[in-house]
Amino acid sequence: MSDISLHITVKEENSHLFKRCIRKLLESTFLLRDKDEKLYQFIARESNRQDISEYLRMIGFDVLVDEKTGLAMLIASEEDADLVGLKRANVVTFTTLQYHLLLVLWKVYLENLGYNEGNFVTKGDLIDKIKSYGVPLVKTELSAAFRLFKKYSLINFNDEEDGEDMKIQLYPSLQFGWNLAQFQTVAREYLGEAGDGVAGEEEEVSVRPEDFEEEEL
Repeated sequence: MSDISLHITVKEENSHLFKRCIRKLLESTFLLRDKDEKLYQFIARESNRQDISEYLRMIGFDVLVDEKTGLAMLIASEEDADLVGLKRANVVTFTTLQYHLLLVLWKVYLENLGYNEGNFVTKGDLIDKIKSYGVPLVKTELSAAFRLFKKYSLINFNDEEDGEDMKIQLYPSLQFGWNLAQFQTVAREYLGEAGDGVAGEEEEVSVRPEDFEEEEL
């Protein structure tokens, strides 16, 4: 195994943004232009991205910036992708219901794309869409899913608002909330090719963009 060495120099005036970018990525996987504009603009600059990338590779991660969709993503470092024993900080376990909700949210995002600045849906309209797909809804489970998706920068909303008129902002990071195999499993269920629903069971669903990217982007 080669020695670990780090050779970066961060100017004093940039140190605060450098630290915030890294902590934000480790906390929520994504940095979004629409949500964290100042941090995104910092990490989108090539020199800053290289410094952040080199730092993250020290702990087995890397960063990928997609300027087209306006997001930066925490990904596994290629050097350590297969290394056993490294805990993946950006892998979470979603229930089957939460995973189905992700798919519905992504479909709504695509339907709304390009109509207005930002991509918003009201809670009432979203609930109607979810019901139209036959996804079982329990208020407490829906609220828990929304909070989890917000934590990982997949959606955003005002915690002080509630009711059917509450606006929910949908982010392009929704497309990276699953890998291809898991996407196919849920798609088959919607098409009726799978058995009865299994809401309540858990699947390990990764907020890890590299899985989806390898297959689709």
